[in-house]
Amino acid sequence: MGVNAPLNRKLRMGLIGGGQGAFIGRVHATAAILDNRAQLVAGALSSDPARAKASAADYDIRPDRAYGSYREMIDAELKLPEGERVDFVSIATPNHTHFEIAKAFAEAGFNVLCDKPMTFDLEQAEQLAKIVEKSGVVFAVTHNYTGYPLVRQARDMVKAGELGEIQAVRAFYIQGWLRTRLEVSDQKQAAWRTDPSKSGAAGCFGDIGTHAYNLGRFITGLIPETISCQLKVFEAGRKLDDYGTAMIRYSNGALGTVTASQISHGRENDLWIEIDGTKGAIEWHQEEPNKMIVRRNGEPHQIYTRAGGPYLGPTAAASSRLPSGHPEAFLEAFANIYTAAYDDIARRASGQPFDWLNSLYPNVADGVDGMNFITQCVASSVDNGAWKPLKHALCRP
Repeated sequence: MGVNAPLNRKLRMGLIGGGQGAFIGRVHATAAILDNRAQLVAGALSSDPARAKASAADYDIRPDRAYGSYREMIDAELKLPEGERVDFVSIATPNHTHFEIAKAFAEAGFNVLCDKPMTFDLEQAEQLAKIVEKSGVVFAVTHNYTGYPLVRQARDMVKAGELGEIQAVRAFYIQGWLRTRLEVSDQKQAAWRTDPSKSGAAGCFGDIGTHAYNLGRFITGLIPETISCQLKVFEAGRKLDDYGTAMIRYSNGALGTVTASQISHGRENDLWIEIDGTKGAIEWHQEEPNKMIVRRNGEPHQIYTRAGGPYLGPTAAASSRLPSGHPEAFLEAFANIYTAAYDDIARRASGQPFDWLNSLYPNVADGVDGMNFITQCVASSVDNGAWKPLKHALCRP
């Protein structure tokens, strides 16, 4: 969970989105305070000013820090003494609003934790990266699955050469909740995710395919070169893809695949990944996150468990809160993203340097990488699966 930079107080959090009827805002609010390093003190909880202020009591936000809009929040917080204003904001709003909100807070000097995908399109992502670099703020993107201890263990094993040269990456994110056109029944989560004006150029691949792609990038550090993708709308009348598969060529010669579905019967939230190296292979499932299978030819299969013993590296060990045998999962992984970002927020507040492009938490460069992935997947699918460039200037190993 990182080493605390010197800052003898809790960080002050502001939440954007998360009002009544929302899902991910409550997750952000819970994860952010799990390790007692932050407190939620302010919010602009809805695009509807009345609902925004009515939702404040759900988070114990005082009425005078419950704002009707994010712009009102920026203006009011900047008028407060530095020792009272928020240290960072968490953006938990639909995709199409991320850019304008993140841009405004970053330009005002506030640190930002933003839901994924980071922006509506690639152009916005590239512009936001320049703003983050210029402003010097800490910027994290909540690709929360990178926070699981065994995902971090897998990353360290790859870095240490324990799997040898990585040759194949297979990542899947399979759901079934959009098998029917749930969006026509005014179900809030389905409605905006299937609306191109709110979700962006991709549906399923933008929503969950990006997580599968990011997981492979995070664990292996492989630099992508080109991609071929086929996206499909299987549910008649839907405007955005509900299924897709992509093949990736990496710079070292490895091949990768990403498959994402939201129309597979009985599947809930099955993100999983397999990685093949010349010395070994690993397999990890998000729905059973406290174990990871390690395979080597001629040897018994090994099952690594979270907090399972000295075979785990320091990063995985520091990312666990409970003794072995006590399950940790989604909220704790989300909290690990926050905790890693807090270390840099504390460093910035203390006048210490931090590396905004090389961090344990997914940063603005990873946000650009994700938007580039979506853009090139859509372009390839429109071009009948033609190979498109995938390496972006901000791609980090």
